[in-house]
Amino acid sequence: MIEILKRPLLTEKAMKDNEKRIYAFEVTTDCNKIQIKKAVEEMFEVKVDDVRTVRIKGKVKVRNTRKGIMRGRRPLQKKAYVTLKQGQTIEIVSGAANE
Repeated sequence: MIEILKRPLLTEKAMKDNEKRIYAFEVTTDCNKIQIKKAVEEMFEVKVDDVRTVRIKGKVKVRNTRKGIMRGRRPLQKKAYVTLKQGQTIEIVSGAANE
């Protein structure tokens, strides 16, 4: 189950949603919402209320080299936005700054 969750997303937008009990994770592309829910509940010992997923197409990358133009594509990504039940939180990153 742990291999389903690749990493938590610690962007500014994702951290803003933490106040609403919504946490964002990058997940494997072949998993479904039921597997994501079970993985989060097992890993963080919380109760999950809702799971939303987003599939992001890989960007096409082009660069010029000595041998000519090289074209490539970044891989497909999948994100999961997990909403926890009332009163539940996940401590991904402590909000306290070094003082």
